[in-house]
Amino acid sequence: MGVTAVLALPLLLLGISGLLFIYQEVSRLWSKSAVQNKVVVITDAISGLGKECARVFHTGGARLVLCGKNWERLENLYDALISVADPSKTFTPKLVFLDLADISCVQDVAKEVLGCYGCVDILIHNASLKVKGPADKISLELDRRIMDANYFGPITLTKVLLPNMISRRTGQIVLVNNIQGKLGIPFRTAYAASKHAALGFFDCLRAEVEEYDVVVSTVSPTFIRSYHAHPGQGGWEASICKFFSRKLTYGVHPVDVAEEVMRTVRRKKQEVFMANPIPKAAVYVRTFFPEFFFAVVACGVKERLSVPEEG
Repeated sequence: MGVTAVLALPLLLLGISGLLFIYQEVSRLWSKSAVQNKVVVITDAISGLGKECARVFHTGGARLVLCGKNWERLENLYDALISVADPSKTFTPKLVFLDLADISCVQDVAKEVLGCYGCVDILIHNASLKVKGPADKISLELDRRIMDANYFGPITLTKVLLPNMISRRTGQIVLVNNIQGKLGIPFRTAYAASKHAALGFFDCLRAEVEEYDVVVSTVSPTFIRSYHAHPGQGGWEASICKFFSRKLTYGVHPVDVAEEVMRTVRRKKQEVFMANPIPKAAVYVRTFFPEFFFAVVACGVKERLSVPEEG
């Protein structure tokens, strides 16, 4: 009996490993077939997440339209993609200069994007402009620029491309949003407001276009961190407020978000929330115990303020 158990354990592990390998290969092939020959538009393709999305979808055989506000960096991304991909299985990406914060140009550029292939199958809204500081120190001009880049820019681009999707009765719009579309974090008033607005718009749009078989998806990570960022070392924080704040703001790696965007497209998910248990709990606490949530957040603000009041 003991010998049988000893032999069974390695076989069981080998079987599980084999099943996992098969599952990964099937998922990879499924992902590729889901986007192969599809026209995929990615905004802010030169960001960390934008590059990873471009890599994943380019490898999957998508016809990419890469948008960004720095032409040199777009060309560098182009060179990186075509240097590693099999040209017999991939399409040459098309580049479009686009600054979503410049609303006056977005409509014309959107027509240029549509003209690249005559249609758009998947639109990935990845562009985002961030600002951090006390509300009374942020100018209204900067507030407007944040709203233009994070809200008015994406919805303007969507409004130009959406009729094409509706007329063809197919398409998917993916908004890469943020946890701050669900709750507000101090010192990010303009950013949180723009993310709330964007999430509200696309939540409403989802219901409006469902009858035309157009899918609207939102992917909301906590924060998208840099490639080389790692969690800080050390023991438990002395303050629960500091612990809460650190857990809430620690981000997700761009590679993980890009892979989740691909899964979202493949499975046509409507909403994805990427976060560790602390931010997820914060969203529920904000909903069901708002006074407690506000107290914890205010506690964190008091500890972070370092400038004494005058008088």
